[in-house]
Amino acid sequence: MNHVVVVGAGLAGLRTVEALRSRGFTGRVTMVGRERHRPYDRPPLSKAVLSGEADDSYIGTDLAALGVDFWPGVSAKSLRAGVVETTEGELGYDGLVIATGADPIRLPGDGPQHVLRTLDDAHEVRAMLVPGARVAIIGAGWIGAEVATAARRAGCEVTVVEAGPAPLATAVGAEIGARTERWYDGIDLRLGAMVDSVDEGGVRLVGGAFVDAHVVVTGIGVRPAVEWLADADIDLHNGVVTDERLRASLPGVVAVGDCAAWWSRRWQTRLRVEHWDSALNAPEVAAATLLGEDAVYDPVPYFWSEQFGHMVQYAGHHPAGERLLYRGDTEGKWSAVWLTADDALAAVLAVDRPRDLVQGRRIIASGQRLDAKRLVDPEVSLRDCVV
Repeated sequence: MNHVVVVGAGLAGLRTVEALRSRGFTGRVTMVGRERHRPYDRPPLSKAVLSGEADDSYIGTDLAALGVDFWPGVSAKSLRAGVVETTEGELGYDGLVIATGADPIRLPGDGPQHVLRTLDDAHEVRAMLVPGARVAIIGAGWIGAEVATAARRAGCEVTVVEAGPAPLATAVGAEIGARTERWYDGIDLRLGAMVDSVDEGGVRLVGGAFVDAHVVVTGIGVRPAVEWLADADIDLHNGVVTDERLRASLPGVVAVGDCAAWWSRRWQTRLRVEHWDSALNAPEVAAATLLGEDAVYDPVPYFWSEQFGHMVQYAGHHPAGERLLYRGDTEGKWSAVWLTADDALAAVLAVDRPRDLVQGRRIIASGQRLDAKRLVDPEVSLRDCVV
């Protein structure tokens, strides 16, 4: 293999290049990035960058020292075996890394709506979060909650419009989401509200109600950025379909990050995880696979969110659980745990209880069973609940 092309210049793409070099690959590497920026981390965009604590989140890797031919501001247009067609011409490859990430979903309407996905997005939204500004946030998921946190802190008048019955209902279920409603103090939280359109001056709801807003931020999820692969001879289903080695159906091609729908041995299902931890760790396996080594990607997914003064951390795959139990009450620090039918830990969500997250993630990885009666006592560590 003489030439590896990496389509996508985010963390997943960069980490794959680093992993290839650390494993001894000395051939050519070309990295194509749709944005004009060099690689950066996305989690700080809705946290430190949006709040003004930082201006960027660039990753301090020297691309020249890695021997990378970096093409910023260039998009992939199509793929055929051995060739990527880009906006700057064709690129032949021996190995291809698809790391194109995901694109935010937007709502219908002629009014201006903002999303929070790129560094430029974060700067654009931050400039509008000024005292007294009326801000309408569509979606009370992870991003919506973090934007609401920043807007409230900036002195804005905030309305959050959520189609579900509770915040985070889509992500972790309405029962847990209801526990976070009290965090929206001082915010007009409208649950069970469907958006009809984003218009000039605000948001039109189904039923005719209008939410006046100077700024509208849409945070209702993302779709894998794989439209450029629509005519390629490669399996697509909720992203690029890969096996447990992150190998795509087209020879010599791997996929990593938000666009990869990989097979999990642990849960015997296909997963696509849109979080930083995946972009950080999956590339080691992707690089090994490209180089013909035997490696399997089978993590315990992990992510975190900082919202309304709380640190919310999650690990696991809660759809594999059959029972939901709590540690602590909503007035203080608490955790939610999902257990399988045989009392193995499927997932844990910890609110201001980082020890539960760390121990829970290890327990999930080991497949150990827990004593359900003991674990509901928040004074007993999860580690001491193992049977």
